[in-house]
Amino acid sequence: MRIMIPTPLRQYADKKDAVEVKAGTVGEALSGLTARHPELRKHLYTDDGRLRAFVNVYLNDEDIRYLGKEQTPVNEGDTLSIVPSIAGGSLIS
Repeated sequence: MRIMIPTPLRQYADKKDAVEVKAGTVGEALSGLTARHPELRKHLYTDDGRLRAFVNVYLNDEDIRYLGKEQTPVNEGDTLSIVPSIAGGSLIS
């Protein structure tokens, strides 16, 4: 599956706009992404391992908060988009 990286975070992902990972769930996909690009972890997750409130994740244009959150199943060919909120919080700390 493909994970789309937003412009402010590309500097932590070797300047890539997308990363391909193999995963069965959204959580596994994000784990694969942060394993490959460890600097992304602090920008996506809180210290206790939860997705930051201002980080929105969409699976094929559907907000995972309204699906199964990080347990949402994914398939080969799916696209996961990381979309930082416009207001509230800072994406780059």
